[in-house]
Amino acid sequence: MTDDLFFAPLTDLNARLKRKEFTCQELTRAFVERLERLGPRYNALALLLKEAAIDKAKDVDKELKRERYRGVLQGIPFGAKDLLSAKGQPTAWGARPYAGQVFDHDATVIKKLAGTGAVLTSKLAMVQLAGGGGYRFPAASMSGPGLNPWSRAHWSGGSSSGSGAAVAAGLVPFALGSETSGSILTPAAYCGVTGLRPTYGLVSRHGAMALSWTLDKIGVLGRSADDCGWVLQAIAGGDAKDPGSAGKSFYYAPQFARPLNEVTVAYAPVDFDAAADPSAKAAFQTAVEAFKSLGVKLVEARIPDFPYGAVIGPVIGAESASIFEELIRSGRVDQLDDKKQVAGLKAALDWPATDYLKAMRIRSLIREAFGEFFAQYDAILTTARPGPASRVSEALDRPSGRPAPADRGFSGIIPAGNLAGLPALSLPCGFAGELPVALQLVARPFNENLILAMGKAFQERTDWHRRRPKIS
Repeated sequence: MTDDLFFAPLTDLNARLKRKEFTCQELTRAFVERLERLGPRYNALALLLKEAAIDKAKDVDKELKRERYRGVLQGIPFGAKDLLSAKGQPTAWGARPYAGQVFDHDATVIKKLAGTGAVLTSKLAMVQLAGGGGYRFPAASMSGPGLNPWSRAHWSGGSSSGSGAAVAAGLVPFALGSETSGSILTPAAYCGVTGLRPTYGLVSRHGAMALSWTLDKIGVLGRSADDCGWVLQAIAGGDAKDPGSAGKSFYYAPQFARPLNEVTVAYAPVDFDAAADPSAKAAFQTAVEAFKSLGVKLVEARIPDFPYGAVIGPVIGAESASIFEELIRSGRVDQLDDKKQVAGLKAALDWPATDYLKAMRIRSLIREAFGEFFAQYDAILTTARPGPASRVSEALDRPSGRPAPADRGFSGIIPAGNLAGLPALSLPCGFAGELPVALQLVARPFNENLILAMGKAFQERTDWHRRRPKIS
């Protein structure tokens, strides 16, 4: 098995299993050994599930021998962010107060993937409590700071830090992550992988740690838009155990999306110029030209005018304070690794109900505004992050040093998209020095097939998603 195997598309791995080029046990052992060897190098591994993975692989081999085929994910190893419960296995949520915590059930998404024949190999590292309370340094995790496979001096992004690094380093073909406000898109962009944040309610969160009941979403980090589409098809669907479930399923069918020459995409040139990090401007501008070549209609537009940061703050703050009230009042919150986060969680108990309700009323206006926006445009094209990953040693709340441009463009689209429950796709689009940068596509709710089709077409014309870091 060559290194190419660890970066192969899901459809290729599955086809090779069917052709009996190797068994599921051999494939699983190869990935498990790579995880065991390299996972700690990037602080990406929370828990290796070696024995359980090999047992599952044996069952898959029996099915393949009988030619009982279940689909593209059959026999594919994967990792899950450590906020998802795996029956009988420790699920620590990246935080010392919960070390050794064990649940007696699988998260719905874990159960769904098991039904496809996918093989869970690992629980992947994360920022403690998915960043609840706000954190100042990447080291806010019991696993240590997420280290970027492209440069271990730089961050892999939060809070799905282990998921991003594991996919980028070829430790798993795909990983599950979660997003409340940027925690899939950021590690995907920083690590040069593809990240899909689904519409709010499309994927069940039963068995996942809650940070914000009205914002949390489970999504995918993979090698390509195509890979993310296949995984979303497997994990989407209604679930009575999740009160936020939309009760909708998803069938991955990019071939039936609208022809791209009929698609109108809103964008703001400032996002790729004045608002971008200087080191990334050339890559972004080249990527926009490549995107134009798809034939879509790019039309200049701006984000609806709302104070998105000021709205999302009370929502996450008040809901997380309620969720972690026992942790905070018991004093165990002081065991967390980031003092700013400890202070933030304690202060969150004091959010006035009036502020929370005011934020939720403005949030309803934001949803209405995006409904009107998407009556004119089919999607938004902007940057996933304005520049490459920051250094692990740098404080995350440090000033950027760049003046904010007068033209707002689509700045604020990450909190805006999460408040409105919109799907988004992060696509690697080039490099700023040695570090990856990425574009972001956003669409109206439940339009994942459209952005996946655009992402797939973009990746058929470019090779940035096929680049991989040098790993000794």
